Amino acid sequence: MPEILVRGSGDVGSAVAIYLFRAGYDVVIHEGVQPTTTRRMMAFADAVFDGISTLEDVKCIKVDDFLMLGDILIRHDVIPLLIEEFSKTVDFLRPQILVDARMRKHLQPETQIHLAPLTIGLGPNFIAGETTHLVIETARGDFLGHIIERGSARPLQGEPTAIEGHARDRYLYAPVPGQFFTTCQIGHIVEAGQKIAQINSTPLFAPIRGVLRGLTRNDVPVAQKTKIVEIDPRIGHAQISGVAERPARIAEGVLLAIQKWEADKK
Repeated sequence: MPEILVRGSGDVGSAVAIYLFRAGYDVVIHEGVQPTTTRRMMAFADAVFDGISTLEDVKCIKVDDFLMLGDILIRHDVIPLLIEEFSKTVDFLRPQILVDARMRKHLQPETQIHLAPLTIGLGPNFIAGETTHLVIETARGDFLGHIIERGSARPLQGEPTAIEGHARDRYLYAPVPGQFFTTCQIGHIVEAGQKIAQINSTPLFAPIRGVLRGLTRNDVPVAQKTKIVEIDPRIGHAQISGVAERPARIAEGVLLAIQKWEADKK
């Protein structure tokens, strides 16, 4: 059975899975039925819908049956993704290591320290030694990717990183709950004020001119205040695919934490 179970197929969870997979670990990703992930070309989230997703030449495939995992993990040529109920997944897999990479910044995470010999929480609200064994810092700065053995990561900061003078206004958040619809694609150039999507009958307009870097999957239900669109004003220079620097730094921290834990056990 897998050594590591990663919760979340967003850009951070996918980066963690790739780094661990390339380091030779058996990794399984757990995800919900309809993730609202926006940076879908920088993540494995579309495997939930399409059955397969590729990120930096690493393939991720959706697996519908626990019994299929054995052969997949032995081959070690793809990363399997499960959308089974989480408690059933943990009970069946009994992973050695659990990494919560869902990056749910505004929600208090449940205590998971009892679910595996090593549990790692990424970002704010996790408490090392209480909710998980370890915490990885996810805030930008000198300590990004730092391993925290006691206490918490930095609290959620007020504003996103500014790009060419645009910070919070680069994003759209769902003004109402409902079904998200769009005919746009990641990579499209949009103009400020252009209609780019809607939630039920509520239209959504681009707040600035730029490249669509993040866009929730068409026909996915979203809750109010869910991040659904990200625009990068750097036309011609926007990174819309691959593993970005911040997720990579976080993934490096997770890999180092696991390697240190394994070394300490010897």
